[in-house]
Amino acid sequence: MVCEKTSVSEFTSDGVTGVKIENVPLFDVNKIFDCGQCFRFDPVENSRHQAEFSGYALDKYISVAQDGECVYIYNTSIDEYESKWKSYLAADTDYGQINEDILSLSDNENLKSAVKKSSGIRILRQDGWEALCSFIISQNNNIPRIKKLIAALCAECDEDPEQAARLKENMGPHMSSVHKNLPGALSPFPSPERVKSLGTDVLLSLKFGFRAKYLYDTSCRVCDRYIDLESLYEEDTEKCVEQLCSLRGVGPKVASCTLLFGFGHLDAFPIDVWIKKVLEKYFDKTFSPSSLGRYAGVAQQYLFYYERYLDGDGRA
Repeated sequence: MVCEKTSVSEFTSDGVTGVKIENVPLFDVNKIFDCGQCFRFDPVENSRHQAEFSGYALDKYISVAQDGECVYIYNTSIDEYESKWKSYLAADTDYGQINEDILSLSDNENLKSAVKKSSGIRILRQDGWEALCSFIISQNNNIPRIKKLIAALCAECDEDPEQAARLKENMGPHMSSVHKNLPGALSPFPSPERVKSLGTDVLLSLKFGFRAKYLYDTSCRVCDRYIDLESLYEEDTEKCVEQLCSLRGVGPKVASCTLLFGFGHLDAFPIDVWIKKVLEKYFDKTFSPSSLGRYAGVAQQYLFYYERYLDGDGRA
């Protein structure tokens, strides 16, 4: 449940309509968009706000900004916020309660520190198909290159290339410096059918390498209903991991990332090189991610962010 004092109002700035959400606790736009869970948002340089990130999500381009406990979403309306962005940003979720739940299940001091230092992260409810593709692309890759490949895919599939120019004109002067070196960043994410239509040769030409055959094969299997993406929202997490791992090139880590960030499975616990080191460093050999309960995936993000941003003095 959102804080009772939270209020939503509509505004217009530089000709752009948006919404302002006041008194949003445990929400940090920097941490949310810089913790490795999504790849289509980038910081707005010289923003009028303390922090601002812009990008494409759920077939629309928006900008999310923050000043203290006030959050601003540009290029939307109150109705659209209520029907789309409140859920996408997890602004309808009580992260205070989630933190309490995580801490009630463990007395590990490092986990306590991670929750404290990383609070403000919220797990975005991204489109499941986009999350699946994004984390297939993420294999053996770094974030700048992942973003570049996703943008290239979106540019190749864009059926309205003039849209980018219109967006730049309509979104106001504070947007002018975003994505300037990423053609395709202002294009919607393609459907499974569109990705399938490219074939492996085009995907290879876009520099996807070994991931090209995985993307193509996945798009074919989704289009052919070999795997029903809608069912992944409802079924048990372990069963969903098993289903996703039947796809070519999808292992437990990619499956768990897809479920956590794209299908609302907050108990999914991706284990990559970073997290493996974290578990070895802070937990004994008997530790099981399942011991952290229904919000184990949120705890994973806290631990990931905490370790990633530790400084030399051991402080995040």
